Amino acid sequence: MRVVVQRVTQSQVVVAGKVVGAIGRGLNLLVGIAQGDTEAELAWMARKCLDLRLFPTSGSDRWEASVQDIGGDLLVISQFTLYGDCRKGRRPSFDQAAPPAEAATRYHRFVDLLRASGLRVETGEFGAMMAVDIANDGPVTLILERHSPPPVP
Repeated sequence: MRVVVQRVTQSQVVVAGKVVGAIGRGLNLLVGIAQGDTEAELAWMARKCLDLRLFPTSGSDRWEASVQDIGGDLLVISQFTLYGDCRKGRRPSFDQAAPPAEAATRYHRFVDLLRASGLRVETGEFGAMMAVDIANDGPVTLILERHSPPPVP
């Protein structure tokens, strides 16, 4: 599982000319689901996104507060292209990305785990062509990754 975490002042996602999700201050999460991702990866990633100290506290430049601490918002957008492998040829390979049905189930479960925090969570539309407007604050952008263990033979 890969997540691009962006600290934002605001963000929104548009599908077919209509805003389907919009947030104020918080985190924009671009989410890629890999083949074999399990509940363990989803739970770890949700906790990590909620607990990362990415926001300064008043009177300081140090990042001491998490999105939970500030009562921030989350905009969660599925993005299978995070698993695009461009090492060979001129066209990315998406062999590591989970198949759409599996990815949709895992993506929605990840969103549910984030919603359990009580924070406001908005989403894009899984599988749709989306336009994402991101007002990156800082800019602060991090890449989180967690792999499922290999299957036991």
